[in-house]
Amino acid sequence: MKTTRPYRMTTRAAAVQETRERILAAMFKLGSQRLFTEISLEDVATDAGVSVQTVLRQFGSRAGLIEANIEHAVSQVAEERATPVGDVDAAVRVICEHYEARGDIALLMLAQEKGDPQVGVLTARGRQMHRQWVTDVFAPFARGDEAIVDLLVVVTDVYTWKLLRRDRGLSASQTQQRIHALVTAVLTATTDRKDH
Repeated sequence: MKTTRPYRMTTRAAAVQETRERILAAMFKLGSQRLFTEISLEDVATDAGVSVQTVLRQFGSRAGLIEANIEHAVSQVAEERATPVGDVDAAVRVICEHYEARGDIALLMLAQEKGDPQVGVLTARGRQMHRQWVTDVFAPFARGDEAIVDLLVVVTDVYTWKLLRRDRGLSASQTQQRIHALVTAVLTATTDRKDH
């Protein structure tokens, strides 16, 4: 009897965690398809295969669900963007692959940031995360120079990807080549400037 109860508790905790992850995955998916203001708790519950009551039991409120979704999204994006420090080729490939998978979602979030405070929090975190990624990955080249970091943030930004990939209609490969050329140009220009 004593061994059964802890097993049941562990099984129950695992089931609760699995349900939580399904709900977060549903919110993340729906958030990639439409505006947050258009997503109801019923939509999330249906997509996750649970009741609205289960969603509320897990997250307390719609605001609580969105906050948890922000943490989930930030964690997932950080994992996807992991890049070896100082590897320019890998950095450009990773950021372009990330934008191929998530660029349109990021643009959708940016379009909502002024009208939805929680989305504003998410996009602000995204900007901080992108700048930190640039600072870390290009550290051997930037050497703490904020001007170089600023330029690298711009040339690797989702809007740069959008201008090339969506507005110009370039292929994923062409877009990656153009962004690589921009990064190389920034690094070459700033290295030349420091040498003189």
